[in-house]
Amino acid sequence: MESQGSRSKILNKIKQALKDPVPVPFPEQVSDAPIFLPTEEELTIGFAEKFTELLGKFVYCADEAELVDQLTKLIHSQNWTKVYSREAGWLDDMKEYNFDPVNTDDLENCDVAITLCDHLIARTGTIVLSTNQLSGRTSSVYAPIHICIAYTHQLVFDIADSLQLFKNEEAHLPSMISYATGPSRTADIEKTLVVGVHGPKEVYCFLVDKATD
Repeated sequence: MESQGSRSKILNKIKQALKDPVPVPFPEQVSDAPIFLPTEEELTIGFAEKFTELLGKFVYCADEAELVDQLTKLIHSQNWTKVYSREAGWLDDMKEYNFDPVNTDDLENCDVAITLCDHLIARTGTIVLSTNQLSGRTSSVYAPIHICIAYTHQLVFDIADSLQLFKNEEAHLPSMISYATGPSRTADIEKTLVVGVHGPKEVYCFLVDKATD
């Protein structure tokens, strides 16, 4: 009985504290701004570490010439003959480097799809895609292998930073924002992890250290 009485007293004190919260003693010193602001180098390293931990395949490129070289080698080494992409403007820019690998309009039966993205989230190793991109809702989901092209200026630290950028850049949020964190995975069947069941079985991120013009 004594323990129940003590428990009731504690719960009553908690309820009273929640009902009449103590004001912050120095409100002018409370800020929503993050205390830690990572450098671009730290964001790059953080994203690479998290992305690879999640079974993503990360490739760093010093510029677009190296990007084209690395992409071409990957496509040839994997014998991908059905490359899909709707990123017309970006592909036109890459013709300067003799890169024109897209040879199918059939997303359902392609070997790999190449897309751009909106942001990269360093803290979680997440690729942010939206309907702002020409690839829309489908390319990064239906292709068996997804290659994402990103630039270092697209790196942000956390999801909140990504959402804030959308708000700053657009009058209205895109109709679809997707946060893709590594290849699709499930452990629903006998608690066994299976990769690539509900989406791409492999995800590559090529990060270019050069902003587009």
